Amino acid sequence: MIDRQLLAVAVTAAQRGGEVLRRHFGTLTPGQVSEKAHNDFVSAADRASEEVIVSFLRAETPEFGVLAEEGGASGSEGARWVVDPLDGTANFVRSFPHFAVSVGLVERDEVLVGVVYDPMRDEMFAAAAGAGAWRNGRRLAVSGRAGLAGGFMTTGFPFRVHHMLDLYLDIFRDVFLQVAAIRRPGAAALDLAHTAAGVFDGFFEFCLSPWDIAAGALLVREAGGVVTDLDGGPGIFAHGNVVAAAPGVHRELLALIHARCGEGDVRPEPR
Repeated sequence: MIDRQLLAVAVTAAQRGGEVLRRHFGTLTPGQVSEKAHNDFVSAADRASEEVIVSFLRAETPEFGVLAEEGGASGSEGARWVVDPLDGTANFVRSFPHFAVSVGLVERDEVLVGVVYDPMRDEMFAAAAGAGAWRNGRRLAVSGRAGLAGGFMTTGFPFRVHHMLDLYLDIFRDVFLQVAAIRRPGAAALDLAHTAAGVFDGFFEFCLSPWDIAAGALLVREAGGVVTDLDGGPGIFAHGNVVAAAPGVHRELLALIHARCGEGDVRPEPR
């Protein structure tokens, strides 16, 4: 079982980043927001949050490396903190209060610790491998839904991979016709956290980055859910394709998706 002190470090780091985001929320000027790529935004708040988080993690755990969305990789190539200082930047810059901080400790593609913090609701989702998942101290469990029928699902549009849009829309239609509702809130880390909490019955998205999914994937697994790639394997970091759900929902959702595509069909565009 992972050292509880490492989970406490991750929680504190996420809280510190969240404090920065609360201070910046609703105050950004146009000059404080830019595009890293088409429709992929970064703001002064992302950078300030990341600086606070990474500085704290390096001071508390110098033995670990860091992979952060804005600053890239540094330090040890073994176990490393995987950090998204602001998941849901597009929401944030338009003053839509749905975004999060995500901090995970990953070693050889295994997530050991994961936290997702929603600073606007002051909700801390935290998990450690083998120790369960929690929201503000209450144990989490995925929904008990047996399959897609009646399901409340969440997803994210593939804005980074426009060449996958037609395939995604085919899958979206297939899922839509099987479930009660689909939502697209705009922050993958929170989608996964809410799936772990049983708010959503399942989540799927293409071509995400490690910092989008590391912590949230552990939350779902530790809450009793299943998280795989499009082939049903554990390698979600290879291409960033994620199917996460309660077990029965996952089985039906994966079969529906796999009827359209597999891992070999959905890959990020070369950079």
